[in-house]
Amino acid sequence: MSRTLITNGRVIDPASGIDKKADIAIADGKIAGIGNLPSGFKPDRTIDAADCVVGPGLVDLAARLREPGYEHEGMLESEMAAAIAGGVTSLVCPPDTDPVLDEPGLVEMLKFRAEKLQRARLFPLGALTRNLAGGVLTEMAELTEAGCIGFSQADVPLADTQVLQRALLYASTFGYTVWLRPQDRDLGKGVAASGPLATRLGLSGVPVSAETIAIFTIVELMKSTGARVHLCRISSARGVALVREAKALGLPLTCDVSINSLHLADTDIGYFDSRARLNPPLRQQGDRDALSAGLADGTIDALVSDHTPVEADAKTLPFAEAEPGATGLELLLPLALQWGERSGAGLARAIEVITSAPARLLSAADAQTGIGRITEGGVADLCIFEPTLEWQVEPGALKSQGKHTPFAGYPVQGRARHTLVAGRVVHG
Repeated sequence: MSRTLITNGRVIDPASGIDKKADIAIADGKIAGIGNLPSGFKPDRTIDAADCVVGPGLVDLAARLREPGYEHEGMLESEMAAAIAGGVTSLVCPPDTDPVLDEPGLVEMLKFRAEKLQRARLFPLGALTRNLAGGVLTEMAELTEAGCIGFSQADVPLADTQVLQRALLYASTFGYTVWLRPQDRDLGKGVAASGPLATRLGLSGVPVSAETIAIFTIVELMKSTGARVHLCRISSARGVALVREAKALGLPLTCDVSINSLHLADTDIGYFDSRARLNPPLRQQGDRDALSAGLADGTIDALVSDHTPVEADAKTLPFAEAEPGATGLELLLPLALQWGERSGAGLARAIEVITSAPARLLSAADAQTGIGRITEGGVADLCIFEPTLEWQVEPGALKSQGKHTPFAGYPVQGRARHTLVAGRVVHG
């Protein structure tokens, strides 16, 4: 195995509180030294990180890779290339592929394909119910053995509360985490957030109650089953308040927010801009402010890209008919940094919500010591980025096969120069 030395960088590791200029020695895929290098250490490669931050590799809890079944919208090769270009070294993919990830063989094949590429680490979520149909629970134990780190319905709401109760009870018995997108099936059928803008544009609305009713139901079932739940992409001020109340009760509840909901509001739909056709829909300014505050104070645990590449034909349709989703893997880092600066949360918290905080939610991370952290003896998954580098989001220049993003043309700051996975330089 090669040895690498990273010099002259500002090392920031929120998990340990490190923020200092120091050299990092890497050997055999692990961090061999921070500041004090091992005696006799002779690197095969030296990376000069002057004017850069050396942070943990990013951990993205929501990234659709579009394989299997939707290769016309994205492939493992293109989306993994986008991940490492954005400094993402570990990512979680939902089970809504075609076929759905409800069989161990499908999970094993997906992980095999990802490992063969030798880029980012892949942590699949297994389907909670067969074919995501909401009727019969999957074989969670077998899916866990195949490599699933939790179970999800993706964006398909469970209409039968009794099935959800059984799922949470079973998951609790074996210590599995259930990842749920909190949205009521019937109230959540609209295409834009309910409010004056949706009314003016004549778009069907999704009320805040679609989210809060789902959260309230999940929390009540958590109390009776003891299940551990992660809420995916909450979008409203009231949703943040309910999560805060549940956490105050000591319930094992975590949640994340997408870069879209954190930075944009329903007014960014403009004149029916289908790039802003997203799920969950963009809400009002007050919701965006509450999401920012919740992420800053820890009520919201992690920031995610909600990467969903969509082909051109599915976006060049009337707003209500366009496929929801946007590319985001390459934008997670700069938009996290922008939030940290503008909100006053600071650089360390901005890095934490995309590294160590989401890493703590990966049950499989125990087997991959050091994901989301910079620690001696831990895996050398690192992102070396230029925090002050200014650039403009040009969709055509993105590595992802999906070129649609509501941030097209936006000026951003901060970009990955080098990405390392297990000590290997996979980007830069």
